[in-house]
Amino acid sequence: MSTAPDNSDAPDEDAKKLAETREIHTRILRFQLGVEESRAYWQRVDAADPQRAWQPALEERWFGAVSESRVKVIMREMQARYDAYPPALHALANWEAMAPATRAVICHWHLQLADPLYRAFTGDFLEERRQALDPTVSREQVLRWVSRGNEERWGRTTRVAFASKLLTAAYNAGLVASTRDPRPLQYPRVSDRALSYMVHLLRELHIEGSLLDNPYLRSVGLSGTFLEDRLRTLPNITLRRMGHLVEFNTLTPDLSAWILRSHELSEAS
Repeated sequence: MSTAPDNSDAPDEDAKKLAETREIHTRILRFQLGVEESRAYWQRVDAADPQRAWQPALEERWFGAVSESRVKVIMREMQARYDAYPPALHALANWEAMAPATRAVICHWHLQLADPLYRAFTGDFLEERRQALDPTVSREQVLRWVSRGNEERWGRTTRVAFASKLLTAAYNAGLVASTRDPRPLQYPRVSDRALSYMVHLLRELHIEGSLLDNPYLRSVGLSGTFLEDRLRTLPNITLRRMGHLVEFNTLTPDLSAWILRSHELSEAS
């Protein structure tokens, strides 16, 4: 497959693609990164029929000793973050021996997919903060960012809650190094296997941006020549640049085929 940086595709191919969520919502106020819950879900769900998971999740206590209402909150998020992307769910349900750092970064990417506010926060706002003389972030700065254009949409109490929950999710994803202001910014570890997974997933999605310039990879420090150099080291990907044109190919056509060969990739970053 050859592609230019704008990630444009033929209209018929583009129409078949799944898409990132674009509608702003408030679900992160009730459930943030959910690393352990996601792990439990991947291990137990029947990826071929995830709709049948609701009753077993409750009866078998997939998420521990939590209330029925909490199980419903978690399952709605699993549906939005994973069931909505069947190729990804299939790969995650069949992924053996996932490293903890990889688990966290994949949960981060899927939260980005399902939540446009978190996607903008981690892919744009935190990147802007990294360019500051003091690459830190505070709750007050996040509150101002959330409030920008949203004063009429949400009251102050809700905006404060958003700032808190966004920071909590970013901290658990490894993007923020502390829970106290000022909070130093950092990048999480991204293994070859995690990077290869996300690149294959992005190829199957309609997103704003391109394969080489998007908030998903940018949020974890992968952009520009550094990203291209990382991709060239992966055994199942070839990437050649000729000026503004990029030729990008994978040995595996989709995530279903990728998971069968992913053991060749390292879980170390």
